[in-house]
Amino acid sequence: MSTEDMDIYDAAERLQGTEGSSVELDIRSGPEIRHVVLRRETVTLNPVKSRLCEVSGAGNDNSRIGYIKLTTFNQNASGAVRDAIQALRNNGVKAFVLDLRNNSGGLFPEGIETAKIWLDKGVIVYICDSRGVRDIYEVQEGDAVAASEPLIVLVNKGTASASEILAGALKDNKRAVLYGEPTFGKGKIQSVFELSDGSGLAITVARYETPAHTDINKVGITPDYPLPSSFPLDEDALCSCLKDPASPCNLDAARLFSR
Repeated sequence: MSTEDMDIYDAAERLQGTEGSSVELDIRSGPEIRHVVLRRETVTLNPVKSRLCEVSGAGNDNSRIGYIKLTTFNQNASGAVRDAIQALRNNGVKAFVLDLRNNSGGLFPEGIETAKIWLDKGVIVYICDSRGVRDIYEVQEGDAVAASEPLIVLVNKGTASASEILAGALKDNKRAVLYGEPTFGKGKIQSVFELSDGSGLAITVARYETPAHTDINKVGITPDYPLPSSFPLDEDALCSCLKDPASPCNLDAARLFSR
C-alpha cells in the first residue's frame, strides 16, 4: 500500500503492532526501491547527551567540566541525569554545565525530581491559584546527588514549562549561574473541560511561581548573564569554546569554578 496520500498518523498506526512482530516496508529513494523487514519493539528514548570538556585551568593543570544536555522531561529524564553525573564524576569532572536550551518541558514530576538532584535544601516551585499558594514542592533531605560542584545552566527562549521550573529553582536557591536569554514564560496550569457539542474549554486553574515568588507566565526566567552571540548549540563546538580563551564564544572558566 502506497503512503503517498497517507498522513503521518495513518502511517504511524499501520506501523504499530504487537511487540516482537515484524512489519515489511518498501522504501523508495529516487529510482531505487529497498525492501526492509523491521521488528517491532519498545524503544526507550534517552533525553540526555553528555560529554567531558577539558579546559585550561590554573597553571599547567586541566579543569574537567561535565556537559549535560537535557532535551526533554520524559519518564527517563531524572534517572538519565543521575547516570550522566556519575559517569562524568568517574572521569574526574569538577564542575557541570546543564544545557536546557530548546527544552520545551514535558513531565512535571520529572522536572521536580531533576531539581532534587542538584539541591540539598529549599523550595523548588510554588503552585498558586487565586487564593494564593496551594502547593509547595520542596527538597527532602538526602535527595541531592550533586549539590556541591559548580553549576552553570544554559537557557534560551525555547526553554519552557518544566525546564523553567528547574532553572528557576536552581537560580533562586543560588545553586547555579544561568547563562543565555529569557526563557519562554509558560507558567499556567490549565484544565480542559469537554462541552456538549464536542468542543473543549481550557481554563487556567493555577500558576507556577519560582522560590522567589516570581510569576514566570509570559515573562520567563531572566538569566544572570547573556551568552556570546556565537555560542553554539552543538556540544562539540561548545567544548571548543570553553577550551579556547581567545575564542569569541569563550566563557570565563574561572567564573564557573568560583564557588
